[in-house]
Amino acid sequence: MRDLAPDLRPFGYFVHHQGRGHAERCAAVVNALPTTRPVTVFSARDDIFPPLRDGVTVVQIPSLFEPRGDEASGAGAIPTPETLHCAPVGWGGIRDAMGAMTRFFVEEAPELMICDVSAEVAQLARICSVPHVKVLQHGDRSDPGHRAAYDGAAGLLAPFHRDLAQPDWSAAMLAKTHFAAGLGCDTALPGRSEARARLGIASDARVVLVISGGGGNGWSEAPLGVAARTFPEMQWHVIGRLQRDWHATLPPNLHSHGWVDNAPDHIAAADLVISSTGNTTCAQVLNAGVPWIVVPEWRYFDEQLEKACALDRAGAARFLPHLPSSAHAWRRVLADATASHDPSRQQALAGQGGSETTARWLSALADRLWRSAQPSQSNPKEFDYA
Repeated sequence: MRDLAPDLRPFGYFVHHQGRGHAERCAAVVNALPTTRPVTVFSARDDIFPPLRDGVTVVQIPSLFEPRGDEASGAGAIPTPETLHCAPVGWGGIRDAMGAMTRFFVEEAPELMICDVSAEVAQLARICSVPHVKVLQHGDRSDPGHRAAYDGAAGLLAPFHRDLAQPDWSAAMLAKTHFAAGLGCDTALPGRSEARARLGIASDARVVLVISGGGGNGWSEAPLGVAARTFPEMQWHVIGRLQRDWHATLPPNLHSHGWVDNAPDHIAAADLVISSTGNTTCAQVLNAGVPWIVVPEWRYFDEQLEKACALDRAGAARFLPHLPSSAHAWRRVLADATASHDPSRQQALAGQGGSETTARWLSALADRLWRSAQPSQSNPKEFDYA
């Protein structure tokens, strides 16, 4: 009789609750891990997760950046050191959240803590002698806080293609990075004819889709009104949040749908896409392989700006720092995006989810850290991550 696989010590997983991308990525990873591996997920929201397998527990903790009313006003004036980002003093909610994770470290002795994302949580794991895997995002993260989180990580997890790496990432970072293009994203799209039939769009219509992201306040109506008036022969469809401009004159070929549950239909039906650079949006548009203009929304550390630049460098999209403000600028941008379009390049960067390979990488990393026969290194800084 074959011996049963031994029970494995748990993994911890911190999930940022802004948007749903972090939670969807978490679900893809933990559901692909062996069923003998328990996972405890910490997040300020427990209602953002897709279905999770047995053995995965979600612990709701207070938000690390939203006050709850019991904060000490005087302590809030203490300056934040460069090694931290959001660490106000006198917040009981932060104490409770960090205390919950610290108790988990002490009581459960996890083999890994996966952090998606918080430099403070990553450093907390390291201080508590728990190896952590830091999710790597685009952006200017050269500050001491991010450097400490990355340098102290046992591994880095990048949910995008290797060709979208930033040129300023060091060889040491790349050596311990697992790239998983499309991780946690459902990139499956319907056929164009099927999508247009469901949306009531004629098969011969020329369609531009504008996707306004969910992590911020959305774009303004006015520049899109200029675009739609500039191309009256095209249908302009907008999904996501828009800011109302009292001075915007909106033509009848501009259709704003707000939040939708069928974004893949809209993407599949489009001849050209204009979007911000959120994770799920990028994965789906890359898979669609249509001309693409990326306009970053404001995010901390210029995350969307750096990702838009990476897509442009990789030949997948045309980067703009902002939406065009005139008819002649719109004409030039659409012509450039169409002329430089390379659908094969886009689809090569899209990836196929990556959950299984990521789960194997995490399991192998834990085995190497905890069950390797190699003796400990005399100098921890010389640990070989290759």
